This record gives sequence, C-alpha cells and structure tokens, in this order.
Amino acid sequence: MKSLRHGKILEIISKYDVETQEELTEYLRSEGFAVTQATVSRDIKALRLIKIAAQPEGGENKYKYAVNKTGDDNSNVPEAKFRTILGHALVSVDYAGNLVVIKTYAGMAQASAAAIDSMNIDNILGTVAGDDTILIVMRIESEASEFVRKIEKLTK
Repeated sequence: MKSLRHGKILEIISKYDVETQEELTEYLRSEGFAVTQATVSRDIKALRLIKIAAQPEGGENKYKYAVNKTGDDNSNVPEAKFRTILGHALVSVDYAGNLVVIKTYAGMAQASAAAIDSMNIDNILGTVAGDDTILIVMRIESEASEFVRKIEKLTK
C-alpha cells in the first residue's frame, strides 16, 4: 500500500502546486487513501521531497513540493522510486520501433509514468498514461530496446 501511496503522491505533486502536508493529505484522502498528516510527513521524508518556489500569483511568494532531482546523498533517488513503484505495478513491457508500451495493474499507470518522468531521461520525448497502460515515445528504436532491458532489469 505504501508504494501505491508514494506513486499517488508523485502524481499529485506533478499535477498540482501542493504547499502543505495538510493539503497533500486532503488530496490523498480524495483519492481514497486513509492517511494522517503524520503518515504524509513520513512519506515526504521517504520520497525526499523538497519545497521549491512556485509561480507567484499576485506577487505572493509561494512554495510547493517537488522531487529532489539532485539526490543529495549520491544515491539515485528517482531510480529507487521508479524501481519500487514499477516493481509493484508492472504487468508487461515491450517496444515497437521507438515506442515503449508498459502494461500495469489497473490504476497504476499514472503513478508509474510520474516516476518515469521524475527520472528525467533525455531519450524520452514524452509519456502518456491511461489507467493501466503507459506509452513512452523514445527518440530512436535502439533507445527503446535499451529502456525495455533497463526496466526488466530494475523490476526483477
């Protein structure tokens, strides 16, 4: 359940400018997660989320939660999150040409796509997620086949 919640948190912060733990708690509750502020606080720490400046509205200084892309402890934090989330969600992965198709359990595709997006892989032109399927557009076919091998290796 924790990995599902972590995936949903990544999805929420990628869609919305979440400023507080309470706000994140409410988003999670609206998505069907029975969480407390203390649980959300632990999740924020586990995901190593940081606060960054949001686009100011009317001159107000606002901050929002974001993924720490620097990985301040020299670990590959996005890859670890990707491995955890996709490890629980993956049904199958394959490619055709420069397109990669990932099948997940129902309701897991968007969280998995958010984890992939957080990795900032240069060869990925874009991802599109439905309920149980992710379409990833790579630059060239060899990058697609390499990405499929990487996913298979990370999720074993």
